[in-house]
Amino acid sequence: MPGTLEGRYIKLEPGEILKFPPSAFPQAIDLDSSRRWNSAIGVLLSDESTAWADTVTLYKSLDTSLALSVEIRTSFELDRMLSNGEVVGKLETSWDALLDNRSEPFNISFPSVLSVHPSLTLKATVLLDSDIPDTALLNVNAINLDWFGLVLTGHLLQSVGECEIARNTDAGHERFATHIISNTVSHLNDAVQHFQSVLDQCPVGHLDRAAAFTNLAWARLQGYIQNDSQDIDSITSLFRPCIAEEGTTVYIQESAQLSCKLLPLCPEGTFFHSIAAGANGIDYVIRACNNLPTDASDEGIHFRQVVLDLCTLSSEHRPRALQELAQAVEGRFQERGSIDDLDECIQLRRGAVSVCPQGHPGHYTYLNNLALSLGYRFNHQGNSHDLNEAISLYEEGLRLCPVGNTYRNFSLDNLGLALRTRFNQHSDVNDIMRAINLHREALTSCPPGNPCRETTLHNLALALHDRYAKLDASEDLDEAIDLYRESLQLQQHGHPSRHTTLDNLSSALRYRFTQTQRNGDVEEAIRLCQESLETLSSLHPDRYFSYMVLQEAYLSRYRVQYDLADLSLAVENFRLASRHPTQGFPHRIREAIDWAHQAEVYRHDSALEAYRICLELYDNHVMTRSTIISRREAATAFRGAQSLPVDAASCSIRREDLQQAVELLEQGRGQQWSLASRLRTPLEDLEVTNSNFAHKFLELSNSLSDAQGSAGSADRVAADLAATQYRRLQEKWGAAVAEIRNIPGFSRFLLPPSYTELQAAARHGPVIILVASQYSCSAIIVPTSGEPHHVLFPRITLAHLERLKSDFAREIRLASFMRLEETRKELQVLLRTVWDEIMLPILIVLQRDLRVTSRSRIWLCPTATFTSISLHAAHPFRTKADGRGRELCLEDVYICSYTPTLSALIRSRQTMKTRVTTPSFAAIGQSVPGAGQGGALLTIDSELELVCKLVPTTAKTTTLSGDDATRAGALDALRRNTWVHLACHGKQDREQPYYSRFAMRDEPLTLLDIMENDTPQAEFAFLSACHTAVGDEETPDEVIHLAAGLQFSGFKSVIGTLWVVDDAVTKHVVEAFYENMFKDGAMDCTKAAWALNRATCSVKTKVPLEQRMVFIHIGV
Repeated sequence: MPGTLEGRYIKLEPGEILKFPPSAFPQAIDLDSSRRWNSAIGVLLSDESTAWADTVTLYKSLDTSLALSVEIRTSFELDRMLSNGEVVGKLETSWDALLDNRSEPFNISFPSVLSVHPSLTLKATVLLDSDIPDTALLNVNAINLDWFGLVLTGHLLQSVGECEIARNTDAGHERFATHIISNTVSHLNDAVQHFQSVLDQCPVGHLDRAAAFTNLAWARLQGYIQNDSQDIDSITSLFRPCIAEEGTTVYIQESAQLSCKLLPLCPEGTFFHSIAAGANGIDYVIRACNNLPTDASDEGIHFRQVVLDLCTLSSEHRPRALQELAQAVEGRFQERGSIDDLDECIQLRRGAVSVCPQGHPGHYTYLNNLALSLGYRFNHQGNSHDLNEAISLYEEGLRLCPVGNTYRNFSLDNLGLALRTRFNQHSDVNDIMRAINLHREALTSCPPGNPCRETTLHNLALALHDRYAKLDASEDLDEAIDLYRESLQLQQHGHPSRHTTLDNLSSALRYRFTQTQRNGDVEEAIRLCQESLETLSSLHPDRYFSYMVLQEAYLSRYRVQYDLADLSLAVENFRLASRHPTQGFPHRIREAIDWAHQAEVYRHDSALEAYRICLELYDNHVMTRSTIISRREAATAFRGAQSLPVDAASCSIRREDLQQAVELLEQGRGQQWSLASRLRTPLEDLEVTNSNFAHKFLELSNSLSDAQGSAGSADRVAADLAATQYRRLQEKWGAAVAEIRNIPGFSRFLLPPSYTELQAAARHGPVIILVASQYSCSAIIVPTSGEPHHVLFPRITLAHLERLKSDFAREIRLASFMRLEETRKELQVLLRTVWDEIMLPILIVLQRDLRVTSRSRIWLCPTATFTSISLHAAHPFRTKADGRGRELCLEDVYICSYTPTLSALIRSRQTMKTRVTTPSFAAIGQSVPGAGQGGALLTIDSELELVCKLVPTTAKTTTLSGDDATRAGALDALRRNTWVHLACHGKQDREQPYYSRFAMRDEPLTLLDIMENDTPQAEFAFLSACHTAVGDEETPDEVIHLAAGLQFSGFKSVIGTLWVVDDAVTKHVVEAFYENMFKDGAMDCTKAAWALNRATCSVKTKVPLEQRMVFIHIGV
């Protein structure tokens, strides 16, 4: 009853929502008897409120006013109610009218608000005192009206800061609503200020931060949509100083940044998330961002990453966002030359292609852009896989553009450029002919006035220019010059490609000067290059091309006018080009090789500097390759690079600096083994000095070793990722090496060894390095102590050695058809030449100057063509002058061994410290190899039986043959045993030496398998198989063969073969070898060279000359 203490409680809960204003959603119930308004549209400044979804219980005290006001408000935000909101339902009633309903539930309806009937209802119930917990009471009259109510989850706010948030949010919404109605810029500026103030008061973790982000992002986005310069000036002045015309970009970038921060605050599946991520939310922001111009700055790339992060994997905007980020990253690469940027760009573009299959409207564009980036990477890194893939993609793109297609001329030009690049690599005339035809077709679709005409003119000129350079067609050169000039006229100052056209026109004019010797052409060529350089920043990658063309111009003028100043200027530009840090290694290596060659031709004193730069760049380039196979591909990609080490040594010899000659040879030869061995560097000294650095370096070395592969993946995406991962690990490894070099006593850690360090290879006997260069052929003897000695071969040139090499191959082949008793006369003549012209002069120095006693050990280290000549078998085949017996041969005087490099011999000696006390011996043989690996070998089993009988009983002996002699079984035996005898088919792979192999029962055991098999405890291996110690033709100084692989994997002493082995007579050499090896019952791998020397001498009546010569000893 009214007026009693009973029935003073009323419970209100949400009822049915039938209709509400389209811009709002009911969020709260306001309960008060006094209000103050601050605008005509109903933004309330002071209330008590609770959330719409909650139930509220009202308590009427004795002094409560009889009047009761109930209002329903909607939020301006999409989730929690940050502001006080807008009134959409309002009811004035009295307590008595409500209490008269007793305890039966009843509905409360609301009248119209601003001519809109909300059709909202509240369900009300009168409660008894016993039904009400004390904590549930809401005494409306007990609240101080100076507090501003902001209820998001049913509680009452009591923070002055939160009151300020509500006040600023209300004010911001009021100004924003006014701006929408009146389009007044000042109201939008005020709204942004209020919303920014709210965001500043909502730190990370604040419950209202998401709503604050939303309000500010939408206000900024409205500024972008309106595109009002006054608004832009006003808003951007609040955020950062920037000029008015950049304002639209600032607006949309800020919207994207805010949206990216907003989404994580909106749980997926919520109403807030569905609105924020919808077509008028994040999607709108992404579309606007994707239309902004490319910005290759760090800030611009960060912004593009933010936009991509806004795109879900299934978003229709993701391909475009990937493309825009890739474009920005590629732009930074073109400015700075970082390969990491180009790798990232390619990954992004692969991503765009993968989500846009054929038939998608963006497929052609993304396909073409991926091909373009692969072409850039080929130019920078020289990986042929990139060029071939780019050509394939361009071919596919051209098929998608039939005659009449808008993009056909782009496809024609791009494919033509790629074919031209391949022509310059492989000189296939078909490539350049097709490239020219493609560019001519493209030009017909670009008449005067077409914006693409200047590009197509330039591309056609390039193709004609290259055809002239290779095929010497003068009409091509004249046409190319005319096309370059026409293209240049269409490029205004500031055009991004103008410097390229200037360089190419300069190059063409320089070519014409060499033909006509018209001074005007070369003068203009020099001026054009200088103009090009003036337009480029100091680190722009394309400065390299300007330096290159400029040196060509100066050098061409020097050849005509003989002005030494021109030669000096040419050398200076050689230096600048080869040292330019932002250009890729392949271009710089080619320039340095040319520099060394020209310095040799014109006897310039910069030749040694050029060689040193060549070897340094070459080493760095090969080190970046993530697979063993790709390293060899990189090593063989440069014309003239194979002779660099010997030519550098020859240059140093001619300057009478023998120590430097030894250092340069060691730096440039056997790089594949040297690179791999760096990851197995002993760290005992570093461990003692600084264990932290030692552990860090060891971990990085292991990671780098694990990351490198033997061969690249056929999956180009996987191959790219693997290469990028490897290169980044390699950069960390290089940084660790640099740190170690700062430790006192470790300044030369992993640097190319000095002569003093290399001389350790001659500790047990001199090492003779035989240098075969186009400039001179000679030998350097590295003695046990003291200075190196030079031995000149006055009658031997590189051409003589090449003939000697081919003659040996012929005579060895013919000798295999001869009977044992037949004399190998022609082979003897060749061995006499080797004795007289090469080995005898060396012996004279050894005996006369170095006093090396007879039967001492010597090591031969042949280079280049010398690696294909049987130096150890040198023999005079003459009787003494007094007629008393024959003259001594090399094997009579000294015990000969070979070593691939001095470092390899040093490493083998160092690992002798790990010798085990109880040796184990494995005899591995395969007489019936798997399909395709060769025929049956009838004597293998008897050879294994013979060997096992000769092994001392102190050794644990294992025999592996027949079905047990598999690839895996052989690898396991190599790992587990210290001594190994391997009898089977051996095969040298001339195309890819890393695939050289031993034939096993199932599949072959390859050189790659052996290289990955780290066996530091191994000691000795006898390879009774064909071709186990002969390298490949393309890279003889890399010494890539099976015997060298076993030495690298840990075997200190190896017997290998130079050509085909006749298994019918091999057993005689094998038996004699092991009889001498184990003569005293001991197993000492350092006796192998002596045992082989004794064995070949003792079987002369049983084994023909060529089968005695076939065996050589490598190692300690």
